[in-house]
Amino acid sequence: MASHRKSRPTGTRVAGIRTPALATAALTSVALLSQSANAAPEADDKPSLEEVEKKVDDLYRQAGSATEKYNAAKEKTAKQRKRADALIDDVAKRTQKLNEAREELGSFASAQYRTGAAAPDTATFLLADTPQDYFDQTQLMDRMTGRQKVAVDDYIAQQSETMTKRQEATESLEALTESQGDLKAAKATVQRKLADARELMSKLTAEEKARLAAIEKEKQEEAARKAAELARQQAAQQQAQEEAAQQQDSGSSSSGSAGSGSSTSTAPADSSYATKADKALAFARAQIGKPYVWGAVGPGSYDCSGLTQAAWKAAGVDLPRTTYDQVNAGTTVPLSQAQPGDLVFFYDDVTHVGIYIGNGMMIHAPKPGTYVREESIYYDGESAIHSMVRPA
Repeated sequence: MASHRKSRPTGTRVAGIRTPALATAALTSVALLSQSANAAPEADDKPSLEEVEKKVDDLYRQAGSATEKYNAAKEKTAKQRKRADALIDDVAKRTQKLNEAREELGSFASAQYRTGAAAPDTATFLLADTPQDYFDQTQLMDRMTGRQKVAVDDYIAQQSETMTKRQEATESLEALTESQGDLKAAKATVQRKLADARELMSKLTAEEKARLAAIEKEKQEEAARKAAELARQQAAQQQAQEEAAQQQDSGSSSSGSAGSGSSTSTAPADSSYATKADKALAFARAQIGKPYVWGAVGPGSYDCSGLTQAAWKAAGVDLPRTTYDQVNAGTTVPLSQAQPGDLVFFYDDVTHVGIYIGNGMMIHAPKPGTYVREESIYYDGESAIHSMVRPA
């Protein structure tokens, strides 16, 4: 249906008169508004510094997670390689024994042939790869001596075991290939995440980097305040425990004097742990300043779980390689009862670990581009803390 509305004039009229100047001004305003509208999305597309910082932190965290997967794949690959090598050596030894058994059977058959004790085809059969068929010929079995039967039985058993070991070796080599693929994929993920983080940071101006540094400083100050508060809580708890122990000792001494006259002396329950923890912490402190390198276990560089593993190894305690396994290698304790030497784990996926030194502080290897250092356990916020584990 055609519209009955009259079309309006394209210009602007004042008292029925078109004014080119006003029309031009209006068009200019529309153009400017249009430019502003088009420019606004571009400005909105640029992330804030806080968003950039979060993105960079997320990339480093993802790289840390991939590092632990890399460590797990590396450990699995090493075990698979060791198993495959052992199986291949075993197959070689069994093959040698199999050949010796075959030669022994061959000598029996040759002797029987020379003495006429058996038909010529007997010797041919005994030298074959499948002597099992021989047993189907019962008439020939009757002519075998007991020693020959034992030799054949032994040969068959060795052949069966050798075939089984060959199959195991094949499967182990296939598993090794798969592990090597996982290792390569994890390595590529780490490298990609780190490259993304570096590229993102390279796009920031000097002013933006300075603002990021200021934000990071505020986070560190807040973490230090929380660490100090935790230290005060732990000190108060320790004092209360000591006072309770003194009261208990006093009561025990009084009852002992009134009764049998014997006294009881109880050594601290954690004395042996404290001794080991001191050794672990001494080692960890000696590593401060060494660079973080993913997959490294020392002595020149470390990743997070490589550092804690090496520290506790210096104390005579063998920890697993990855954070996923270390978190289960001990007793979980509340944060309020944390002691120096305990392991503090971070994030829901348990991809970071440090060694607690007391007063809300730890020694850890933070991330690529940093060094082993002392830092508050609240460095990434209280919610980032996953658990505390006493490894010995």
